[in-house]
Amino acid sequence: MEDLKQTIISYSSRDLKQRKNWYSPAAEAYNKARPRYPEELIHQVVEVAQLSTNSKIIEVGCGPATATVAFAQLGCSMICLEPNPNFFRLAQHNCQPYPNVEIQNTSFEEWALETSEFDAVLAATSFHWISPEVGYLKAANALQESGYLILLWNKELQPCYEVYQRLSQIYQLHAPSLDRYQDRETQEEILRGLGKMAIDSGQFKDLISRQVVSEVTYNIDEYLMLLNTYSPYLKLAPHNKEALFAGLRHSIEDDFGGSLHLSYISAFHIAKKI
Repeated sequence: MEDLKQTIISYSSRDLKQRKNWYSPAAEAYNKARPRYPEELIHQVVEVAQLSTNSKIIEVGCGPATATVAFAQLGCSMICLEPNPNFFRLAQHNCQPYPNVEIQNTSFEEWALETSEFDAVLAATSFHWISPEVGYLKAANALQESGYLILLWNKELQPCYEVYQRLSQIYQLHAPSLDRYQDRETQEEILRGLGKMAIDSGQFKDLISRQVVSEVTYNIDEYLMLLNTYSPYLKLAPHNKEALFAGLRHSIEDDFGGSLHLSYISAFHIAKKI
């Protein structure tokens, strides 16, 4: 739990300008390659958080509207905050069919708090970018009495362990720091920790958590595009990334027929304002 807190603090303590532009080089790839949240999970969120056409939602860090559209389809009113200018433009485009959705190009930290205004605060794989000292309190203050904090998470897509072991050899050659594999148990432990942090903030109660495992197949180009959207790859020196991706491409073509079967956990934490 302490390791998780330190990781989140390291993300959220980066300079705000750096955080705003972090994903800019990968914004288009993120929009295309990152998976959406499973319909089954969204239905459960809507039910647990009692969302309806009449709900008013504020979304923290909507990205290119990866989760936004699923909630916009309810016809509810949404204000979606996105500090990254590239994501902001993509979110505007992706939400064009939904007149009740307003995208604002600002961070949650800079957003002028509207107190006790919203039925739900939504954050989809984004709340770890907000300092815990700021995030939970501001979220609680934005909510009406008995409003809900909704945290959605998509964990990293991964091949099965046997496939990982083969690809691991390429990582050891070109980017050993990225050679890591999180088994299901580790990912579930991280998710439990994220839920516990919301309760430990003292702002929320009655935590409900659920998860769904999805399986997808990505071809080589889709898989390399996906890797390009993860933070450790964004930090990788260009020549290392080029060598790594060439090795991965060669292996996926020769050893796995040009595509990879991947799985990922999607989860939610929903907690009620105290």
